[in-house]
Amino acid sequence: MPEETKCACGSANVAIFPCVGAANVGQLSNRIAIELEKQGIGNLMCTVGIGARAPGLMKSAEASDRIIAIDGCPVNCASKTLELAGFKVDRQIVISKLGIKKSKEKDLKDQEVADTLGKVMEILQSE
Repeated sequence: MPEETKCACGSANVAIFPCVGAANVGQLSNRIAIELEKQGIGNLMCTVGIGARAPGLMKSAEASDRIIAIDGCPVNCASKTLELAGFKVDRQIVISKLGIKKSKEKDLKDQEVADTLGKVMEILQSE
């Protein structure tokens, strides 16, 4: 059985809230969040649902031990949405700070996703 990858966050109950913005870095933040969930790092959550104050999503976020926000760019929409709803973001990752230029390009390359995921994993494992 393959060993499950974990972040150094010390908790199995981690909520991951991606940006999912219209730019490439927003789309990439969502792809990275999906991959992190697949690898057992945490649970992908709906950031827009937090903005809408959807009761079930609010309860899920409240029940999380740690919250990771993956923002696409320095506008920090995911982090700000969580903070405005009263949540503490334990770890913020900004995709554009990982060497990816923000653009309107929506077709993400598999290698770009893999490279970015590797960088994000390094960040999470070094906490």
